[in-house]
Amino acid sequence: MDIDKLLHSGGIYMTYDEELLHEQALCLERLYEFNATRPLEMKRRTALLKSMFAEIGEDCYIEPPLRSNWGGRHVHFGRGVYANFNLTLVDDTHIYVGDYTMIGPNVTLATAGHPILPELREKGYQYNESVRIGKNCWLGAGVIVLPGVSIGDGTVVGAGSVVTRDLPANVVAVGNPCRVLRPISERDREFYFRDKKIDWHAVSADSAKS
Repeated sequence: MDIDKLLHSGGIYMTYDEELLHEQALCLERLYEFNATRPLEMKRRTALLKSMFAEIGEDCYIEPPLRSNWGGRHVHFGRGVYANFNLTLVDDTHIYVGDYTMIGPNVTLATAGHPILPELREKGYQYNESVRIGKNCWLGAGVIVLPGVSIGDGTVVGAGSVVTRDLPANVVAVGNPCRVLRPISERDREFYFRDKKIDWHAVSADSAKS
């Protein structure tokens, strides 16, 4: 059986195949190892992630526990991606996350869905559609991204949002279903939160140190 063709074609398939479940279990063994690491075992965590993920760039950090259907086998992270605890990757097909994107706690990126027709669900049928998150995005706590959704570069998704459709680049989007609230604007270059101003001299000094 061609497992990759089955998972990545976008067609419906039965999930109870023994070969499929065995391959998945092997991936979950490594995920178990990652979640069992101690806080000071950073080198081991990094090595495990490189063996688990399809691609993962330099300087990525994922806070355990991590949940993942295939242990990251179909996940592609750019460099500098940060993910807080309880990230759930329903990675039955490919998930792409761009450089320097930040992911809050309890976020779910889901590629798998099931037919609406009850008779098909009863037999265990499933389909998968890729999720794509752009560069330098920020997904707030509890965000859920559904199958087939793409989010453009630089976009901020507010906490608790359920993203059912594509979002463009460089906007703030919130809600269930998630909708564009406003574009990222010049005001965001002056204030980082409500009426709190950005100290650009301090930012420049910090940048010079790094």
